[in-house]
Amino acid sequence: MAAHSSTVAESRLYPSVQVHQTVPVGGKLDKGVGSGKGLPVGAFEVSRTKRVLQVGVATVYCLLAAGVVFGYAALKPVMIKEGVYRGLCTDNEIEKGVHVCYEQEIRLNFMFTVAAVATNVCALLVGAILDQYGPRVSGVIGSVLFAFGCLGFGFAKQIHQVDPYPISYLLLALGGPFIFIPSFHLSNAFPTHSGLVLSMLTGAFDSSSAIFLLYRIVYEKTNGRIGLHQWFLGYLVVPAFIFVVQFFLMPARSYKTVVELVRQAEVEEELLEEDSDYEIDDDEIHVRREHREAVIGEIDYLLGGKNALEESERKREKRHESSGVWGAMHGRPAMQQVGSWWFVLIAMFTIIQMTRINYFVATVRPQYVYLLHSYSKAVKINEFFDIALPLGGIIAIPFIGLLLDRFSTLTILSFLVALAAVIGALGVVEDSYTAAIVGIIGFVAYRPFYYTAISDYTAKVFGFKTFGKVYGLIICLAGLFNFSQAGLVALTFGVFKKDPRPVNLGLLLVAVSVGVVLVLYVWRSGRRIKRHRLGLEAMSAEPILMPGGSHNGYGGV
Repeated sequence: MAAHSSTVAESRLYPSVQVHQTVPVGGKLDKGVGSGKGLPVGAFEVSRTKRVLQVGVATVYCLLAAGVVFGYAALKPVMIKEGVYRGLCTDNEIEKGVHVCYEQEIRLNFMFTVAAVATNVCALLVGAILDQYGPRVSGVIGSVLFAFGCLGFGFAKQIHQVDPYPISYLLLALGGPFIFIPSFHLSNAFPTHSGLVLSMLTGAFDSSSAIFLLYRIVYEKTNGRIGLHQWFLGYLVVPAFIFVVQFFLMPARSYKTVVELVRQAEVEEELLEEDSDYEIDDDEIHVRREHREAVIGEIDYLLGGKNALEESERKREKRHESSGVWGAMHGRPAMQQVGSWWFVLIAMFTIIQMTRINYFVATVRPQYVYLLHSYSKAVKINEFFDIALPLGGIIAIPFIGLLLDRFSTLTILSFLVALAAVIGALGVVEDSYTAAIVGIIGFVAYRPFYYTAISDYTAKVFGFKTFGKVYGLIICLAGLFNFSQAGLVALTFGVFKKDPRPVNLGLLLVAVSVGVVLVLYVWRSGRRIKRHRLGLEAMSAEPILMPGGSHNGYGGV
């Protein structure tokens, strides 16, 4: 998900521009962005203090709710101690004193699988509602869904008609994107600091997985007196807070992007020159000129001045050129883009990697029980993982942006495949506590880097005009394929007698194979793109183009 590098920021800041029209008091058609219902608002129209509060509050509630379901590895031990699904264990398993029986493990992991799938798939729905009704409505929906999830866990023992746990966890998972995704537009509240705002929101999302770690600590410190019932009913204060601030603080409409602000400034300047062509009273012309000059001044101030904007554009163009794949499929219809190898290969790689990531999160403790042949050591590894997962996301954010800005897409993808191979290899090493710790550190650093690199690739290759459709489809497909986790868990515990190595090796081989093909394709296509650009530069330097000459395209399949 969940968004994060400079290019991802640009995809939020530089979408296709739609210029809305309104008719001002004078009756003349205004080509600027209007203030109609649902249309974006300029950040300069809202006080700086209020915008700061909006960013701060959004960061807080994203920390408390956006990605809590990914803290499943910390919640799972509590649910086991609370006896959730213990009634499914056989008499033989109970007599042996197994910590988690087969059916119990399957049911608990299925709960997380459904949540992980829903989090990714519902991103398309969130985007549609956000575009149609604005961030406030999306935030309200998210708070209500999250509240019902808390209520489901709080009264789970009183519900007998249906299994309340997967439904409740699903509602928590659905609430997360409705709360998190609408907050992205707040980066436009401070255009010159958009990267910082996005990093704060992303860091809050990554850190939210620590909420269940906090609960597990509280549960253990109180010897189980604060059970699932007490915790989740008390946690209802969070969705209630999110619901209230949507109406009293958060914006109902998204903030305008940089492109929309620049366009508005240009239109205001054009209208200053055109006023004299209309039969309007001199006093009205004076008032309108003062208003437009003030708007232009506010926009320039918000953007850091015209020179700062031009410098930002130059840096952006330099990053695009160094990526090696920028523009490969820009301007193509979405259907043609998703039918290309550019899409097919990155979608396959994403599907496999997301499945590996979520399978590991769901089974981290039983995996290391087998690999280390010690339940106590596996518990320590699980505890280390619970702390490292949120911290890894926060620590990695600035380094991820630096890597994506400095290295080509080919280099980034090569590094992703190589790191995936190393982490996968560490996941099959037996009787090595060091290998387990190194593998965990690699995993928590790889996870945010992988998600960000995929969105960065999508923006650079397919462009911002179709970014939402293409990236949403990639994540949606990956989410749907995550249902295979149930089969992987069944293989691990049923066929392979709790041995995770066959599944890990299988996923590793498929991931590396697809990754190598992807890297080779990007390398070959990147060379073709470079030759094409050099050819265009050579042609533009010639004074005459021969009759019948044409420029061939590139990047298609």
